[in-house]
Amino acid sequence: MYMDRVGTSVEEEVSSELSRARILITGLTGHAGVDVARTFADLNVRLVVHTTELSPELVELVAFLSQSASEIRLHTLDISSANAAARFAQTSAQAFGGLDAAINMMSISAAEIDAIRDDLDLEALIETKLAPLAQLTRVIANRMCVVMSEGLILNVVNMPAPRDARSSAVAGVVRTALAAMIAHEAQDWAEKGIRINGVGPRAFFDGSSGACLASEPDVASLALHLASRRGRSLSGHVFDAFGLDG
Repeated sequence: MYMDRVGTSVEEEVSSELSRARILITGLTGHAGVDVARTFADLNVRLVVHTTELSPELVELVAFLSQSASEIRLHTLDISSANAAARFAQTSAQAFGGLDAAINMMSISAAEIDAIRDDLDLEALIETKLAPLAQLTRVIANRMCVVMSEGLILNVVNMPAPRDARSSAVAGVVRTALAAMIAHEAQDWAEKGIRINGVGPRAFFDGSSGACLASEPDVASLALHLASRRGRSLSGHVFDAFGLDG
């Protein structure tokens, strides 16, 4: 819907604006968030990075990010529960005296989709995945308000491309739940200048049309756009993505 406004040269256009901005990226793994982290680091921002995947590749990535980011803080706490996510959000928001943007990554694997047997399983999966995102959103937004800082929160749910009607239906339900959460939080924080958006999975058979995020570099460009002045009119939106594996 808004992808025509996200150009390939967005990094160049916002580089001076976002230099030394305070950026939080949560849920970084070897498959999710890498391009987002690299893109922001290249703009000389101050990064707070969260990951629970301390593989050699991730350690190397953090070392690489530290060469271009103005400053970097690394956290490895488990934030898979809502309470843990809330505690982490309070700590991370204080790292550089506040945050200008937060990009929260959450992934749903093919194995987790295959394990769904009924509606209760699906509801439990959505609660498990979205509750931490909701808590991160609320606490980070509150901290932005405390320091009187406007900002962006972008919640990204990665899923494999649907391979049949069943997985397509799961993707559709996940996107609907994410959209409801984004709309509610965006409305609650709009008067404080906090913009809340999401990236969610597109299903095969949902009748959607228009542009779609097809790769993580697309997500990185969108995040830059939304974090910049050009994206300050956008809040409460969920952008479609197809086949962003986590």
